[in-house]
Amino acid sequence: MNEEFELDCSAVIADVWLVLDNECDHAGRARLQHHLDTCGSCLAAYGIEEKIKNLLGRKCGGERAPETLRERLKVEIRKSIE
Repeated sequence: MNEEFELDCSAVIADVWLVLDNECDHAGRARLQHHLDTCGSCLAAYGIEEKIKNLLGRKCGGERAPETLRERLKVEIRKSIE
């Protein structure tokens, strides 16, 4: 595997929202996407996060979730993968 694309699963899951919110640069997106393409468990977690984001978008009228909610969700997600 190409070392520039090697990432730890916990780092990928922690950064999934950066991809979903289009808040990472091209290189970061490429690294995360490569990992998602080769790691089924992270891809599944990404899918769950994407569904959560879509659900929040529909239920909140497209408004951005409050930062406190986002931080609580990140903490809970990290706990669930440990």
